[in-house]
Amino acid sequence: MLREEGFARLPRRADEERPSKPRPVPDAVADVRAFAIPEEPFSTHAGGLFLLLPILVRLGLDQLVRKSQLPGTKMIPASHAVRSALILKLLGKTRRSHVMDLVFDQGVALAAGLNAVPKATYMSQYSSRLGRKAIAKLLGAWIVRLREEKVLEGKSFNLDFHSISYFGEDPFVEKHYVPRRSQRRKAVLAFLAQDADAQLFCYSNGDLRKGEEAGEVLRFVEFWEKRYGDRPRHLVFDSKLTTYENLSKLNRLDIIFITLRRRSPKLVAEMASLPRSAWRTVELDVPHRKFRTPRVVDQRATLKGYDGTLRQLLIRDLGHEEPTILLTNDLTSTPKVLITRYARRMLIENGLSDSVDFFHLDALSSAVALNVDFDVLLTVIASGIYRILAQSLRGYEAAHARQVFRRFLDTTARVIPAGREVIVNLPRRAHNPILIDAGLVGSVTPIPWWGGRRLRIEIR
Repeated sequence: MLREEGFARLPRRADEERPSKPRPVPDAVADVRAFAIPEEPFSTHAGGLFLLLPILVRLGLDQLVRKSQLPGTKMIPASHAVRSALILKLLGKTRRSHVMDLVFDQGVALAAGLNAVPKATYMSQYSSRLGRKAIAKLLGAWIVRLREEKVLEGKSFNLDFHSISYFGEDPFVEKHYVPRRSQRRKAVLAFLAQDADAQLFCYSNGDLRKGEEAGEVLRFVEFWEKRYGDRPRHLVFDSKLTTYENLSKLNRLDIIFITLRRRSPKLVAEMASLPRSAWRTVELDVPHRKFRTPRVVDQRATLKGYDGTLRQLLIRDLGHEEPTILLTNDLTSTPKVLITRYARRMLIENGLSDSVDFFHLDALSSAVALNVDFDVLLTVIASGIYRILAQSLRGYEAAHARQVFRRFLDTTARVIPAGREVIVNLPRRAHNPILIDAGLVGSVTPIPWWGGRRLRIEIR
């Protein structure tokens, strides 16, 4: 209508002629070449994150990543990529997409050694560049470093599976038993090993397929022997973790194991027919345990598929309605020692619970098992870092990660660049004296990814 009436199109306005109003401003693209220590002081919501940087430096995570030959780019090298993904775990973020909550926090970018935090797309796609071999290399290098630091003894291990539920429609995701739901459903199966003394996860594999579960314990033994030149000496696991044939293989490798035997109707009837005189009372040296005087029958048993005889302990009055049946090839230890050691297998259940609650192990990162495998590896590393921190905090040596984060790390901070140092001022909090006694406040740590700048933590 305007054209028919003879009106021409208005000329386009120049930028200076446009009215001034708020406009979208694109955030900086993560690029290590553009990284520089900010010149002005700033505040960050992730102040506690800087308490963990000295542990990363001490354990040499950057060198481990380079040694493992993980992929990277000129803009985001491999060490920066892994550190950025690990920071999400350390801060207890549920999913990688939640990194968008942190993109405007200068403190998180500074901790990662980048000018800006990588966005959700990069964080989600990085694990797609990794295979099982690369993940196993980093895992092996990480455990070697823990052993060098005397954090991990490697004398006895708790083993378990963990099913991560999948709620999508991908036809290639297999069904596994999910204990939390007491049913078989689509899930990604992960295998984890925990050092019983240090309570540290020291092995993981999230790239399992149906039918491979029973042999994973032997792959763990092979992994440990290849990396450290010695087989695991003691394994404790549940009844469904492997088969009797594999128990026989473990016995031939001179590996002591303790496991459960499933209660068949025939076996339950045999136990019911045992006379009262056959049961011997054992007193456990566990002061806080409610059931400390179980009754035990110590006998030998032969099983189909197992070469030789096994030691079988029938246990009553242990807190269960049905008797507990332990199987082991340990013929010398007393029943009290065996029962107490198997009871400590619950430590891996507690560790898995902490990984689910704080590190969000059940927040499935992908329908592709390899992507989940990398996420499980990050959980293993993050839980180890929290365990090392907790061991230095008096009274909190056995605290879960969520408790350590809430009381010590979930805090704001003021970051002040000062010459060759970066001073992080933490606010006054009730638990600060524990940080002072641990030597975390006032210490100076050179940060390699800051170009040699030193980190100093103080309380303002």
